[in-house]
Amino acid sequence: MPTVASVALLSDVHGVLPVLEAVLAEPDVSSADLVVVTGDHAAGPMPVETLDVLTGLGQRVVLVRGNADRELVDVARGGLSEYPESQWAGEQLRPDQVELLAGLPHPVTLELAGFGMATFCHGTPRDDDEVVLVDTRLERWAEVFAALPPEVALVGCGHTHMPFVRLVDRRLVVNPGSIGMPYGRAGGAWALLRDQQVSLRHTGIDVDAVCARIEAESSYPGRADWAAEYVRSANSDTDAIKAFAPRDGRYG
Repeated sequence: MPTVASVALLSDVHGVLPVLEAVLAEPDVSSADLVVVTGDHAAGPMPVETLDVLTGLGQRVVLVRGNADRELVDVARGGLSEYPESQWAGEQLRPDQVELLAGLPHPVTLELAGFGMATFCHGTPRDDDEVVLVDTRLERWAEVFAALPPEVALVGCGHTHMPFVRLVDRRLVVNPGSIGMPYGRAGGAWALLRDQQVSLRHTGIDVDAVCARIEAESSYPGRADWAAEYVRSANSDTDAIKAFAPRDGRYG
């Protein structure tokens, strides 16, 4: 496989097109060799438009499957979701978009210049819905990485919507945070992997303008309340950690 010099790492867009567009316009994103998006692309207020923009990047984008992507496929094929926005979004997708999501890989491994082998996933390499946090115990990390080849030196993940970088037994783990549903800070969170360095980045937005655009351009019935909660980042990182902590194995 060819070696990639630079990667803009995004995750959890959740159908929030205005923030995605703002991040893609960043010079370091537009100039990156690859844009890797680690799952949950369309489960939100502007699913069709968001997928069109992502696929419009052509060979410059690598889309990894997330748990919400599986759920949208299930809804589109007649299933039900407990999340109203996912139920609605799955019903909006065109047949070609359903097939796109159904065929997404998880995980994806690439060769990155300066880093070596890098595996990109949503939750963990073994499960797109598994939770790991910055303070997850080392024994849990060892479990979720047990099947990874030893030459994998970097893991890029998403799912928990909170950015962090940490070492786990010499392996670098990067969660860029969320584009569309950030916890703790409004705006688009992403990361740049280049020149042997990991840089957590943040793209500021006009929150009122983004919410207004979602209300004007989306037909999701609950779009105003959804945007007020997620685009405005009503949930703090502390709220999110408390909610996710029971799922990372620390209590059992």
